[in-house]
Amino acid sequence: MYKKEGVYMSLNLQITDMAGASPDHSAVIINFVNMVYNQLKDSTCRVYSDNVQYKWRMTDGSEKTVIPDASINCQTKSRKGNSFINAPQFVLEVLSPSTTKYDKTEKKEIYRSEEVPEYWIVDIWKRSIEIYDLDYENGIPKYFLIDTVTKDNKKDLHLIHFPNIKIDFERLFDGID
Repeated sequence: MYKKEGVYMSLNLQITDMAGASPDHSAVIINFVNMVYNQLKDSTCRVYSDNVQYKWRMTDGSEKTVIPDASINCQTKSRKGNSFINAPQFVLEVLSPSTTKYDKTEKKEIYRSEEVPEYWIVDIWKRSIEIYDLDYENGIPKYFLIDTVTKDNKKDLHLIHFPNIKIDFERLFDGID
């Protein structure tokens, strides 16, 4: 208990460990970043893994901070402290049991409202990639599912907004049990 301005208040703080990402989850992120890094080396764009955060003010005035599993950003000087304040040009999210709903709903909506041009959702259990492209419907940004890539159509795997970057389906899922 502590006293603030004549009022006693209780601090029931509890420190808990956060569940870490599975090795398979991390492997997909590392594989993606490794494939893209050298292909962007001589450009103004950079690929980042899941240790970079983006902080945005939403239309309702709230502030949202998101940490994508991987992102490509071409405005790397647009920062406030340790956070990017601009939208990346690409985001990849790898589903996990604890984040599937969030990645497919609220997080996807945040990326849409910030007009992230391309959004991938990777399902390591199904070995599939949903590729979304941002377009506008009556002036409102909206994601459209362009393709769901599996081993059956793996030759179709490509970045829409970075057509010169090669992504190999088998390498993306390399090391996944």
